[in-house]
Amino acid sequence: MPRVSVVIPTRDRLGLVDEAVASVLAQTFPDLELVVVDDGSTDGTAEHLARRFPDPRLRVVVQENRGASAARNRGAAETSGEWLAFLDSDDLWRPEKLERQLAALDAHPEVPAAYTEEVWYRRGRWANPRKIHAKHSGWIFERCLPLCIISPSSVILRRGVFEELGGFDESLPACEDYDLWLRLTASHPVLLVRERLIVKRNGHPGQLSQAHFGLDRFRVRALWKVAYDPEMPDDLRAKALETLAAKARVVAQGARKRGARQRAEIFEHSRREALAWLGRIGSKPSS
Repeated sequence: MPRVSVVIPTRDRLGLVDEAVASVLAQTFPDLELVVVDDGSTDGTAEHLARRFPDPRLRVVVQENRGASAARNRGAAETSGEWLAFLDSDDLWRPEKLERQLAALDAHPEVPAAYTEEVWYRRGRWANPRKIHAKHSGWIFERCLPLCIISPSSVILRRGVFEELGGFDESLPACEDYDLWLRLTASHPVLLVRERLIVKRNGHPGQLSQAHFGLDRFRVRALWKVAYDPEMPDDLRAKALETLAAKARVVAQGARKRGARQRAEIFEHSRREALAWLGRIGSKPSS
């Protein structure tokens, strides 16, 4: 049984996934298995990877197109390592990525997950993440509420915790990572390895963030799940409800501007419900 199982979901990204796979197989920590889940590609991804990488640590699993969440969950189910790591097919790992994370986790066995700093490569230019993407260590649930500061490509987490959380929500077409990290950080601390150990390649066609407008509508759905979880402590529930109300208001305003009255009403109702719950637990929104 390898210590780390790596999952790469991909669909019609032949040139990019080739480099992503190479970055995993070049890790200085070699005790790993890699499963690439071909999520309905039409560009010959599976055949190409089998020819290109005759490494026994690599397997390619082919399925009909079901989305990134289903592909990641399928990859996790096909593997057996103690630790799970995910890599988006348009991102890259630095060679020391797994080695540095596992060393940090071995030094803190009470922590079930670790993530890293990153660097961006966008339209041929290198860039650093903005201040709003600043990363933190420890109990970071509140830090994760405004937007997703944890990249799926940077995470390594204990398999048992991933299974307890139920994996990625396959009903979400986007922001499924935001959803999982909220559920993770509400119940567990995470470690930040303060090294830029992944390269995020942004700005190319096919990114989920470009394929779906109004990503806050999916974040509202994720916030509903944690805010109305009966086991959520009231202090965290209040923070989630406050963020939910703010994001629902933004989505409702945008929907009204586009003439989508029904959608506007749905999210306005979500906002009112969140504010009502805040009142019941004795909290007031900050704005």
